[in-house]
Amino acid sequence: MKIAILSCFHPFRGGIAQFNASVLGELGKAHTVKAFNFTLQYPALLFPGKTQYVQEGDTAVPVESEALLSTINPFTWRKTAKAIRDWGADLLIVRYWMSWFAPSLGSVARMTGSHCKVIAITDNVLPHERHFFDKPLTKWFLKAVDGCVTMSSEVAADLKALTPGARYVTLPHPLYTHFGERIPRAEAERALGLEGDAKTLLFFGLIRKYKGLDILLDAFAGLPEDYRLVIAGEAYGDFAEYARAIEANPNRERIFLHQRYIPDNEVALFFSAADAVVLPYRSATQSGVEAIATQFEVPMIVTDTGALRASVEGRGTGLVADRAEPECVREAVLRFFDTPGLRESCHEHILQEKRRLSWSEFCKGITGFYETL
Repeated sequence: MKIAILSCFHPFRGGIAQFNASVLGELGKAHTVKAFNFTLQYPALLFPGKTQYVQEGDTAVPVESEALLSTINPFTWRKTAKAIRDWGADLLIVRYWMSWFAPSLGSVARMTGSHCKVIAITDNVLPHERHFFDKPLTKWFLKAVDGCVTMSSEVAADLKALTPGARYVTLPHPLYTHFGERIPRAEAERALGLEGDAKTLLFFGLIRKYKGLDILLDAFAGLPEDYRLVIAGEAYGDFAEYARAIEANPNRERIFLHQRYIPDNEVALFFSAADAVVLPYRSATQSGVEAIATQFEVPMIVTDTGALRASVEGRGTGLVADRAEPECVREAVLRFFDTPGLRESCHEHILQEKRRLSWSEFCKGITGFYETL
């Protein structure tokens, strides 16, 4: 089968580009696969981070792709669809995570021809930070595809509510494997400038309001002196609110801030130094950070939102705070460290998850779903 994947690839950086590269590589073992890339994903004025692109020193693996699609230039939408038709794709896979992409991806999907089926991998059907135009644009996009892959029951529920009768399959988010293996904890701590014994909490990934870093900072203010917090990730938006909260925190000397994009070759350092990854999210579907934590065998402390309770508590890989509130997060952290045998139990369950969440199984799920369309 000839499979086209239209999304962001190298030189774009970040979790979605990394995910796409893994799908491309796995599907390429059994099929003829081609990557179609963006020339422009977001205009610079609309991008909240520092850069969309791989920088010097990043170790992201280059991926061969044909860059054709600009989200703001309709002439490239037709050009991209023609290239996919001319290549003879039997299946087009697109990634959808926010309504900004609905006009361009929906247009391409409508022009690929009746021979080519279109499957959307929907990270979100509706974004965490919503706007009035999200629902109509997403509905228009979904009408252009033959089926959807969701990675949590919550996204599947959003899909069914927005487009009753939509054809979909739910496949769990696979584990990222390109960040390498765990390294000795003492080595990771030295590299990060962490001295002395302490219970290390890690907040990792993009810093956005819905991810609740402010909640975690308030929770950390009430923890004993044998805890420390490592924050690693780039802020999408103004970081001033968090900077003030850190400065006012009575435990600020035990907060270690790395407010920047974390390149692939440094990811292992942070997870190898951590006792637990904390996801204090106000809202969530599935989480790429959860997948990284599982790969590095680090238990998680999460809030009861989206699919996090089912995927963490249901699988025994961590603890769930009942609400996204500082006192609830603090209680969950203390319970995690104070409950005898809990950390060892979480580790055993994480090892089971690592065997289940392979790219091979995920891609078999996509091609099996294609056969039903």
